[in-house]
Amino acid sequence: MAYLYLALAISSEICATVSLKFAEGFTRPVPSAVVVLGYLASFAMLGQALKQVPVSSAYAIWSGVGTAVVAAIGFLFLSETVNTWKLLGILLIIVGVVVLNLGGSTH
Repeated sequence: MAYLYLALAISSEICATVSLKFAEGFTRPVPSAVVVLGYLASFAMLGQALKQVPVSSAYAIWSGVGTAVVAAIGFLFLSETVNTWKLLGILLIIVGVVVLNLGGSTH
């Protein structure tokens, strides 16, 4: 169940972060509301996940997956440029998350 909460936290964070692009400095009410509610939901779900998942693993997964997916959304749907360095950065994030999780848990 903890990893379901973590997945929901990641999904909420991704929606909130992408909505920041459309909120235009919090001048547009609907995207601004999605940002606030999305981050509230994300932290609430992350808090639930942390009851069973070590903080190092949960935060690495939450931030790493969120960063990689938001970058992919930017490349695919928001006309952001993609190049070898950006792809390498995303790959390094993914490798970092995997390495942290391979370290095992003392929890």
